Amino acid sequence: MQLIPMLQQLIAKNSISSINPTLDQGNREVIELLASWLNDLGFTTEIMPLADPRKANLIATLGSGPGGLVLAGHTDTVPCDEKLWQNNPFQLVEKDQRLYGLGACDMKGFFPLAIEAAKQFLDQPLKQPLIILATADEESSMMGAQTLAEAGKPKARYALIGEPTGMKPISMHKGIMVEKLIIEGRSGHSSDPSLGLNAMETMHEVLGELLAFRNELRDKYHNPLFAVDYPTMNLGCIHGGNNPNRICGQCELGFEIRPLPGMDMGKLQQIIRERILPYEQKNGVVISLNHYDVPAYSAAPDSKLAKICESLTNHSSGAVSFATEAPYLSKLGMDVMILGPGNIEQAHQPDEYLALDRIQPTINFLTQLISRCCL
Repeated sequence: MQLIPMLQQLIAKNSISSINPTLDQGNREVIELLASWLNDLGFTTEIMPLADPRKANLIATLGSGPGGLVLAGHTDTVPCDEKLWQNNPFQLVEKDQRLYGLGACDMKGFFPLAIEAAKQFLDQPLKQPLIILATADEESSMMGAQTLAEAGKPKARYALIGEPTGMKPISMHKGIMVEKLIIEGRSGHSSDPSLGLNAMETMHEVLGELLAFRNELRDKYHNPLFAVDYPTMNLGCIHGGNNPNRICGQCELGFEIRPLPGMDMGKLQQIIRERILPYEQKNGVVISLNHYDVPAYSAAPDSKLAKICESLTNHSSGAVSFATEAPYLSKLGMDVMILGPGNIEQAHQPDEYLALDRIQPTINFLTQLISRCCL
């Protein structure tokens, strides 16, 4: 099986994950395809189903013993608007020295490269196992990685996550807190404000509190290793009311905070609640907050894998503002780094692509990494 036809098959399988149930798909077909390829190469494969039967993780192992190396990636993609793509996002297109397709960069493209590197070790006696790990729902709930952490597997000494970093080693990333805020007022005829409780007006006050808190976070916390060296808050989406002549009975806000490593997300959540919930009694409305988070990550200062990646790429370890599955693999006891061939600028965009000139350097890097960690 050649590399580009492999990617073509992976791209063709819709594995969008989303918090929106109408967009959410399964990744099971991608997992089963990867498992069949790796089985044929002599890997021992385990498909780990999630609660949703359409979704699963894959743990594929070559060799045995303690230690070893995990090459990890997620098999799901973000949703896409096909009208904004020049080509069908589920059809791999080679053009202008690039491979276009949904997930080509983030991050289905990593798997054929990892498999190509692994092929060079099929007939060699590995002293430590090589594990190819494929997960579900990284782009929505991190449920695949959470399921691995709860199951306590796989076990290995090192893990490399092939997220798009431009082939530069990343040892640190921000966390992400996603908040869904719902304000329930009471609708009524707009001709008489006393007939209802306007949820949108309370939301206006709440937005002022959140923006003030955002400024406080920006002024108080800094880490110069990040290009954006402070924690950010993004007001992402808002919905409320249904007609100009009705008092707005409900208003909903989705926002996120990206804290720096070392910040206590439980304390941040508590502060948000302390600043927002008093408006419930003040205005007579009902306020609910739903919370989801992915921890920040920072490799140990003496990370051996960081030193190996730096020596193989001639780049110092850096930091990124996007979150990954690194905290969950670290929880399993692994020394984790993030490094992959794509660029984050191409991820989550129409006409996502992986440049052809990244393919061979990535295979070369992975081959050397496997040699260092498994032979």
